[in-house]
Amino acid sequence: MVGSLSLSPMEENKDLSKLNTFGISAKAAKFVKIESVEEAQDFFANPPKEEILILGGGSNILLKNDFEGVVVYNEIKGIKVESEDSEMVMIRANAGENWHEFVMHCIEKGYAGIENLSLIPGKVGASPMQNIGAYGVEVKEVIESVEAVSTIDGSLRVFSNNECEFDYRSSIFKTRLKGKYFITSVNFRLQKTPSFKTSYGAIQEQLAKMGIAESALTIKAVSDAVIAIRQSKLPDPKEIGNSGSFFKNPIVPTAKYEELKAKHENMPAYPSADGQMKLAAGWLIEQAGWKGFREGDYGVHQKQALVLVNYGNATGEEIYYLSERIIRSVEEKFGVLLEREVNIIS
Repeated sequence: MVGSLSLSPMEENKDLSKLNTFGISAKAAKFVKIESVEEAQDFFANPPKEEILILGGGSNILLKNDFEGVVVYNEIKGIKVESEDSEMVMIRANAGENWHEFVMHCIEKGYAGIENLSLIPGKVGASPMQNIGAYGVEVKEVIESVEAVSTIDGSLRVFSNNECEFDYRSSIFKTRLKGKYFITSVNFRLQKTPSFKTSYGAIQEQLAKMGIAESALTIKAVSDAVIAIRQSKLPDPKEIGNSGSFFKNPIVPTAKYEELKAKHENMPAYPSADGQMKLAAGWLIEQAGWKGFREGDYGVHQKQALVLVNYGNATGEEIYYLSERIIRSVEEKFGVLLEREVNIIS
């Protein structure tokens, strides 16, 4: 019953440096941990008057300053098969589960569909919110439904795939209903017979390096290839603070792409689902001269220009300022406006 549960004690002046992958030293005025759907309903039935920040893996946020409201940390754990037949399995993953560990669990069980999304940092709850994607796969392709608790009155709602309004690195939870729902679990429809997607990026090249023939392809081999590629390009947040890709790959009209291609023959691009062209933000940033840039403790990664990094004691303000400079620089050089993938918490 709402109001009958005993939540974890509310902490004050909570250090968030280990709860965001940038490693930004910021504090929350108040902090509470949620470990079950019932606790979420209980908490949000009478929400605090202060501003609320819902925090999962902290892998897609940049804390510009201390947070003066209440940080609600999602720690709802559990994975359960809801139904299955000879071809597919419906598996429910609670939002507090580590995303990569969930992917590894599915691979071990032989459930296909998310192997290309290996080693993406964060928790399961962020996967529909961000519509995470990598190497030709977006998570919207395998999400059946999303369960969430209203942050206004604690009511429970299930969103169908269509109701999630998925878009490129976005969903209804980042747009119209931003901050209005606390995701508690996600239902995934995965396949028992794989349909491999290896044409995007360097997956085929990596598989060849690993000595994996097409006839011997498995979802674990694809996952291993993706992990190897990501590890070769992206810094480990445990070693260098970062949030992975800081910017979205911009989507431009075909006419704009043709104009740019005429000037930059080696510019990489991929067809977008809406008939436009998706450009590689990392390439644009590198061509604008930012790859490997460093000033004090903040900068752009040496191997991947799409990744902004904290080398130790950078502030969120410094990294945000760097992103502003990069956006202006790319717009001046290419006439393309970059959009941040990372959520900025002021």
